[in-house]
Amino acid sequence: MGFLKRFFKNTYRDGEPKHGGSSFENLTEEQLETHLKIARYGSFTLTDAVRPSYDLQVVPQAGYRHDFYHDRETGIKIPVIMAAASREVLTDLFFELLDPLGHEVDVVLETSHERRGGHQDLYREDIDLPVLKSTLYDFEDLLLHDGCSGLAVLNPNIPMEVQFDEHKLLILYGHELVDFEDILDDFGLPCREDIKFITEAEHVHSSTEEFNRTFEQMKYRLGIDED
Repeated sequence: MGFLKRFFKNTYRDGEPKHGGSSFENLTEEQLETHLKIARYGSFTLTDAVRPSYDLQVVPQAGYRHDFYHDRETGIKIPVIMAAASREVLTDLFFELLDPLGHEVDVVLETSHERRGGHQDLYREDIDLPVLKSTLYDFEDLLLHDGCSGLAVLNPNIPMEVQFDEHKLLILYGHELVDFEDILDDFGLPCREDIKFITEAEHVHSSTEEFNRTFEQMKYRLGIDED
């Protein structure tokens, strides 16, 4: 099924600007189809999961920047790296970034299938990292191209976390981030503190009923019970 058909069948919009209308308003079908088929911007290639606004408020590009996550309950500020990588290296980079977490990890599957706004988290504790990697490799197509699926892998004992979200961005949490930085550098991602990500402007997600069914299979393989 082509990207355009997936868009009309089972796609939602978010990240719309606070002022003014959507950039997708008043487009002809041809204009919309042309835009949604564009995956490559310079040397950066998007997966099928997401597309930027029609007026390209943010142009997709590779790179990473530093930030902080502020926990309102505890008042703790946790250092964060946000990164975007081209489709060609995204899977390999994600799996490399899991190694600093240690041999045994927890995994959280995130899904917004059949939901409008927000997502559901499904938790599995204590899984060997090699087993997790092997399982996730079997679902690489889902992880890369489903705009309603994401996951986070963490070691609460360190604590460190690697999030691979619905937008196919990589979000890295931890008080010591040097191992993550070394891996990003090895993959040629530049540090750009002024980089903007696709989540910071209007964008669209794409998914299918088939991806929804595949997500259920992945959940079963990982031994995750919704209850």
